[in-house]
Amino acid sequence: MNWTTLVDTAALSAALGDPGLRLVDARFVMLNAAPDAGREAYAASHLPGAVYADLNLDLSDLSKVGEGRHPLPDSDVFARKLGEWGIGPSHQVVVYDAGDGSMAAARLWWLLKLMGHARVAVLDGGLAAWRAAGGQETAELPALAPAAAYPSRFDTDQFVEASDILARLDADSGWLIDARAAERFRGDVEPIDPVAGHVPGALNRPFAQNLRDGRFKPADELRAELSTLLRNRSPMDTMLMCGSGVTACHLLLAFEHAGLHGARIYPGSWSGWISDPSHPVARGD
Repeated sequence: MNWTTLVDTAALSAALGDPGLRLVDARFVMLNAAPDAGREAYAASHLPGAVYADLNLDLSDLSKVGEGRHPLPDSDVFARKLGEWGIGPSHQVVVYDAGDGSMAAARLWWLLKLMGHARVAVLDGGLAAWRAAGGQETAELPALAPAAAYPSRFDTDQFVEASDILARLDADSGWLIDARAAERFRGDVEPIDPVAGHVPGALNRPFAQNLRDGRFKPADELRAELSTLLRNRSPMDTMLMCGSGVTACHLLLAFEHAGLHGARIYPGSWSGWISDPSHPVARGD
């Protein structure tokens, strides 16, 4: 097992029971659902051996102010949580959610990458693809022995702050890509945040465009599409955002799957940007 971006259902099914494999269920429902809907779905049925990761409680620190709706968790707290899940540097980790990876498998994939963990992948198509393939499920909770806290901290060079965005507002477009749906990017509607619109100069690439039938498009197809967005820039010169720093991880996963390495995420994203009323806002295309 050496999966670093995506893994398909057949490969994962063949690896079930391997002592070096760790599975994490990251199902989360953002809107119009009870806060524990993902956890309740996990309790009812999940992949054998999977632990549960809650976007709000485990993959974010909602006590932080001014850093968006899903601020990054504290590095040491996250390291201890990985230990509780029995995850260490030697393990192959596979994360899944209900379907396309956006809520919130890609978020956990990225957090592990920030910790320097190379062998972590998202199950392509998630639980929906697993069930369609007739994969095993259980309601039994795993009996993994907790490990020591993960021996690392977040690599802060892999993400950017609002100040980095502000410093580049006068640059030609192509360096900042927003993964929200087009109508939210334009400011036509805003069902979650108090201000509609986008960061001036940002380009829009709705994360759903990375997918076909709930799974990621082939790597060469994604590479062609995303390279057009880059406008001859290096991926390492590119910043990614969304509403709260969650679906931006899905866009980063698409970049990495396509072989376009090194883009960085703005974790605060739109909800963090508008927390400062002095930040400029644009609307329209």
